[in-house]
Amino acid sequence: MTADKLIVTIFGLTAIIFTYWFFLMKKEEEAVAASDSIDISVKGGYSPEVISLKKGKTTKLNFIRKDPSSCLEEVVLPDFKIRKTLPLNQKLTIEITPKRTGEFDFACGMNMFHGKIVVRD
Repeated sequence: MTADKLIVTIFGLTAIIFTYWFFLMKKEEEAVAASDSIDISVKGGYSPEVISLKKGKTTKLNFIRKDPSSCLEEVVLPDFKIRKTLPLNQKLTIEITPKRTGEFDFACGMNMFHGKIVVRD
């Protein structure tokens, strides 16, 4: 095997392993418990990414967008029928009252960055 074929083979295997890890093995963040409100930083994704709420309790989700990219200028909570534009460097508050337990996803307008709301009793 020549050196160029060896380099291409090693690079290809590394790319396959990285892709497998990124999409299938990446661990989810621990849920951050929110009481009455929680601040969510929007910069290259959502932080915290996973939020824990209590069923039936109204909670304010304060989104603070620090990333100027157009992808993150909108947040969508499909299970709550909410779609809001996030102004840059300003706080946007969304109030939700989960009626049932479960996991509810939220994402940017282009569905590239994701977060999750975990509702417990």
